[in-house]
Amino acid sequence: MQLTTRDAARLLGVSDSTVHRWIKSGELSATLVNDQYRFNRFDLLEFAASRKMDISPDLLAELDTQATLPGLAEAVRAGGVHRDVPGTDKPSVLRAVVERLTLPKRGDADLLYRVLLAREALGSTGLGNGIAIPHPRNPIVLRVQKPTVAICYLSRPVDFEAIDAKPVHTVITLISPSTRVHLHLLARVAAALRDPGVTARLEARAGSAELVPEIERVEAAIAARRPGGA
Repeated sequence: MQLTTRDAARLLGVSDSTVHRWIKSGELSATLVNDQYRFNRFDLLEFAASRKMDISPDLLAELDTQATLPGLAEAVRAGGVHRDVPGTDKPSVLRAVVERLTLPKRGDADLLYRVLLAREALGSTGLGNGIAIPHPRNPIVLRVQKPTVAICYLSRPVDFEAIDAKPVHTVITLISPSTRVHLHLLARVAAALRDPGVTARLEARAGSAELVPEIERVEAAIAARRPGGA
């Protein structure tokens, strides 16, 4: 569903005029339809995540309407935590990250690598504070049985041209079976990266045993904020 300026302002927690200012500066993507701006939910989530903005509980509720949507903790367990991922620049890091993903077909790795490179050419996915979430403008949707989120700790920090100019030490990559699941997980990643417990574990290069419980705590807090507390 295409969102209006008022919808975007509500979900981002800002005024309509602030949204218009972001559009004019080129920071926020929008489509002009019949002289009215319309927004893609994925672009809003990407924008909020890149600026460490709080994700509206309303947005999370809209994404969580189906009980079958997976949790981020579950997806991280499936994708794994990978240490000492090599690379000296963005291309070599992305290649190493892709090699550590479990993909349905052999050809998917080359396709995914090329898509991620193309996305970086449009603008860095470095969110700041040493974190990057490589992904194209359209979600990475492959024929996988369940979504995975891979946490990759780099063997050495790499310049990703992040918004704060700091080198990246951790790369988070999402692989999903549908756009809806991708949006849901991206929202959960954005929420998790605002939590001091999660970010402290990432900075310490924690494994699944230490990191996943922190993510589960964040997801439990999100569930408690939804109507009915479920």
